[in-house]
This record gives sequence, structure tokens and C-alpha cells, in this order.
Amino acid sequence: MPAAAVIAELLRVQHDVPERTPVARFFGRSPLSDESRRWYLGALGEIEVARRMDALGEGWTVLHSVPVGTRGSDIDHVVIGRAGVFTVNTKHHDGARVWVGRRKLLVNGQPTDHLRNAGYEATRVHELLSSAGGLVVPVTGLVVIVGARDITIRERPDHVTVLRSQALIRWLQRQKPQLDDETVARIVTTASRTDTWTFETPRPADGSAFAALQSEVTRASRVRMLWGAAAFVVLLGVAAPTAIDFYTRTFGG
Repeated sequence: MPAAAVIAELLRVQHDVPERTPVARFFGRSPLSDESRRWYLGALGEIEVARRMDALGEGWTVLHSVPVGTRGSDIDHVVIGRAGVFTVNTKHHDGARVWVGRRKLLVNGQPTDHLRNAGYEATRVHELLSSAGGLVVPVTGLVVIVGARDITIRERPDHVTVLRSQALIRWLQRQKPQLDDETVARIVTTASRTDTWTFETPRPADGSAFAALQSEVTRASRVRMLWGAAAFVVLLGVAAPTAIDFYTRTFGG
């Protein structure tokens, strides 16, 4: 399930958030706390990228929320095809300005660890798949940005590729083949085994609970939009007579 680990953490955090009062519901206050909102946006980003990867078609295998290690870590997506193996680190930066340099990635001017983390994930997947499968597996780390207002790539990072979510599929499909079909099949078999990645049982994600929360967030957003529209109409109703009166007194007629 895409975003399984993020959804599990979101629901854990959201469990401690008090229920909204009737007044809060009436005015459309979000059911999310500041902390749970961060996890919620992360889940939406991973789900969006997973949806786009459905268009890859035959010859590609995609694994979502791949658990690694013993500390509850996971890799958002692992993509396998004749072009090699790609780790996808999804980042949801709604409305943000992203700047990419050779060794750093800034979001609204603030430094992030996105490049370092994506590079570390690619190295880790290379080591795990190569060790478990008994062959050398080429792995490329990707940072896929969702929702950014604009992305400026000043310099291309050394070992990581940064892409908009809209460009991901075309970019993958344009990569040159490096592996034959037999090698790809061996990698897919290895990657499909849980013990390749971890010996722990991943936390299950409650898809129905997430869907219910998502529906509640959407309803609250629509209520706020309705209140905003109502406020605009009231403001317009107050301002229009004043403007007409001013025009009449100033220009006559």
C-alpha cells in the first residue's frame, strides 16, 4: 500500500488529537493538528506519485513503502526495470519554491537533507539487493517533488536526480536499458522477499481510517471555502453601495 508507513504514523499521531467541537466543525476547522498535518501531506505526496507510476506499463515493477532495517524506516518507492533500480524519495512541498544545487536542496530558502537521504537510500538498496540476490545491482536515487510552485535547478546533484512528479514517468521511460530480462526477473524476485529488507513486521496501515480522515479534511476545507465566499459576498454588499454613492456625489448622475 502506498504511504503505508506514513499513514500508520499519521493515524497514531491523530489518535491523540481532540475531537473538534460542533462550533469548530461549523466553521470548518481542520481536524488535523500541526504535527499530523505534516504526516498527512506526506501521505498525499506518496499516494500521488504512486498513482502516476501506474502508467509505467509492462516491463516495470514498483514496490511501495518498502520497510528497511530495524527502526521503522521505509523507502517510499522502489522501481525496477531494464534501466535499473530506482529509489524514489517523495517530498510534498505545496506551493513552495525549490532550489537545487550540486550538494544542497533548499525549500523556500531553507536547507534540507533531501539529497543526502536520497543518496543514502540508493546506496542502502544497492547493498541489500546485491547481497541478497548475489549480483551487482545498479541503483539511482531520485527526489520527486510534489506540489512545488517552481523548481530551479542551478546545478545537477552528483549522485541524485531531482524531478517534478509530473516528469517522473517520462524520465524513467527515457532511461537507457542496462539489464537484460533475466537479470530484471532475478532482481524482482529478490526485491519481493520481505527478508531482503527487514526481519521486523511492518506496522499495518488502516486504509479505511485514512480514507475517513481524508474525507473529513476535505469537508472541512469546503466549509472554509464557503465561509470565505460568504464573507466576500457580504463585503461586496457593503462596499458596492458606498462606491456607487461616492461615484454619484463625485461625478453626478
